[in-house]
Amino acid sequence: MPEPAPSLDAAAAERIRNRYPRSRVPRQLVVALVGICALAGLGWLIWVATIHAQPAVSGQLAGYRVISDTETEVTLTVQREDPSIPVTCLAIAQAIDFERVGEVQVAVPPSEHELADLTVRIKTLRRASSASVDGCRLQG
Repeated sequence: MPEPAPSLDAAAAERIRNRYPRSRVPRQLVVALVGICALAGLGWLIWVATIHAQPAVSGQLAGYRVISDTETEVTLTVQREDPSIPVTCLAIAQAIDFERVGEVQVAVPPSEHELADLTVRIKTLRRASSASVDGCRLQG
């Protein structure tokens, strides 16, 4: 049978209490502050996620065609909330090793429609194997 643990005498208990004093801040206050900070952080995260979930303008690659070793044709679709504002998109062409071999800034003029399809040609340094849209932004 295991022997019972010896009880601490008063001097040992006092020594331990002095070595590890109680916190000056009440535990309930710490828990409440952590909870408030967590709720505020969660609220901010939800707010940022909803704001950035619907950007004012977005561009997608609708298709591409490699014409030659020095040229690629790219078709992109641009969607914007306010079609009266001009947009600029960056279309890029990449080689098989993912190196960027060509790029062109595509100006999307104002129109009456939220969706705009544009076809542009990109001059390349060498043969491209893929193309993409690197992003769109509002002008002005």
